[in-house]
Amino acid sequence: MAGRSRQRKTRKSSRRQWRRMDLHLHTPGSNDYQEPHISYLDILRQAEIRGLDIIAFTDHNTVAGFAAMKKEIEQLLWLEQLGRMEPDERRQLDEYRRLLEKIMVLPGFEFTATFGFHILGVFPSETPVSFLEHLLLTLNIPSDLLDQGSSTVGATSDVLTAYRVINAAGGLVIAAHANSNNGVVMRGLDIGGQTRIAYTQDPNLHVLEVTDLEKRGRYTTRRFFDGSKPEYPRPMRCIQGSDAHRLARESAQSKSLGVGERITEILLDEVSFEALARVLKGNDFALTRPYRGPANPVDFVQLAREEGESIVQTFHPSMAQRGGNMDRVLRDICALANTNGGTIYVGASANPQEPPAGVREPKKAIERLYTAVSNRFSPEIDLHIDSLTSKGKPIVRITVQPGRDLPYAIDDNKFYVRDESETNLAVRDEIVRLVERGLGQIEHGPTAVPLPLPVPAPPTDKSGKRESEKRKGKIDPPRTGVEIVSSEKRQGVYYHTVRDLRNGNLIKNVTRKSARKLWHYAITQTEAGPPKPDSIKWQGNIAILDQRKKRDSVWYDLAMRDNGDIHYYYGVTDSGLNDDWVALIQKQ
Repeated sequence: MAGRSRQRKTRKSSRRQWRRMDLHLHTPGSNDYQEPHISYLDILRQAEIRGLDIIAFTDHNTVAGFAAMKKEIEQLLWLEQLGRMEPDERRQLDEYRRLLEKIMVLPGFEFTATFGFHILGVFPSETPVSFLEHLLLTLNIPSDLLDQGSSTVGATSDVLTAYRVINAAGGLVIAAHANSNNGVVMRGLDIGGQTRIAYTQDPNLHVLEVTDLEKRGRYTTRRFFDGSKPEYPRPMRCIQGSDAHRLARESAQSKSLGVGERITEILLDEVSFEALARVLKGNDFALTRPYRGPANPVDFVQLAREEGESIVQTFHPSMAQRGGNMDRVLRDICALANTNGGTIYVGASANPQEPPAGVREPKKAIERLYTAVSNRFSPEIDLHIDSLTSKGKPIVRITVQPGRDLPYAIDDNKFYVRDESETNLAVRDEIVRLVERGLGQIEHGPTAVPLPLPVPAPPTDKSGKRESEKRKGKIDPPRTGVEIVSSEKRQGVYYHTVRDLRNGNLIKNVTRKSARKLWHYAITQTEAGPPKPDSIKWQGNIAILDQRKKRDSVWYDLAMRDNGDIHYYYGVTDSGLNDDWVALIQKQ
């Protein structure tokens, strides 16, 4: 009934508008539900009160809650057909009809994978309950626990297998509360590295559900997975849900939320599972946003400006040809295609305090951009250009995909790459690397994300020791910034080999005169002489040498001891810090 009534409505309404959804709701079908006496009509009424358009019942390792509601509706319809309805039963059926015309209710489950990681599977409303139960059995939920709704179900399938099975069955795959307890981001756990990359970058995973979507700052989950980290090059959509285990929160201090008390808005052409899936599986992240009430919607351009320029986003107040503005935009397009991809905003500066200038006649501006890209780039670049509104001004947005036919050039022979928040002409060694990547001779960068096979247990060596135990005390270098690997003096000039920590490239024969800004800084520090080891304030085997503010971010100079050698890293940004380095910085 829920599916049929909703389908009738979607054929009538095709106006694109923001809809509110909560895709993580528990019911009395979960054995840890805090109000087992409430009815399914109570949940739907509460969803109506919260203004929700789409909800999903995602009980622990069961579809018992959705099945119970469906059975109750079928029983009422049967009594209606027989003409044997009591007045209260008539009122119940009428209420179900009214609410299911307003709210799309989707079936699903919160699956507990190996090691306790939680994964949401959400399906079309017409999906048979028997099909979903069979799916849970396929994921190794014991048959005798299939109706219990327990989050503890023993040994089940691993995370990557769950992603693959749910996706292949036509479901939306969402990593539940990814940044907190039982989340695949694995905060505070001693297993990580390739496993964490796999669990958050797997192509069968569609969305990360996070609990800090409303927060600002450099260490939020959304910022971590925005594509700026070299080892996490796939940008991930982040949404929020209530994970409600009751109708409403008992008090403002209570951590247990109620229905719709943490909402995501989604821009849809119609309210249907197909439209929902198109958005959540797509890469236009401006189509979802945390709900803040109708008076204070999220301004995505302003949010991006507050985050500042990075390796995956940049800003231009104008694209006028006069003054070279159009050329600067095209250079950024080339650099992003040759690096991680990303987004360019035209019509607003990177300064969030400065009112956006906007773009006059955005449709014509978009046509000019497409023409310029077509005429001046080789090979063809995969991009999409549209417009958004910020503070009442039209802003042109250029979304550039990571290149699969490297390298990309402007005017046949100008190759650009992105270094953190700067676009630069590629030097010889970088062009060689781009060609090698384009030919598939090396696997590095966004076109070759390392995704290991499903892991039944943390990696072990031949002695049976876990990889995390074997590497205990071993700290990985940061993933941004510069290291001067070696230096040689020839005819009075120092020639340096520079390691780009973002991509591991070694660029040889760099002099202070030929160096870019960050390289120049690192070379200057090296030629002046690094600090003596006994003068460094070590925290274990790592240390902060210096830090400085650069625009809206902080750049760090770091040192690390490794088997008697000392490595110096210059200009490291937040996106390059792993947990060990972050912990060191937070102690300061």
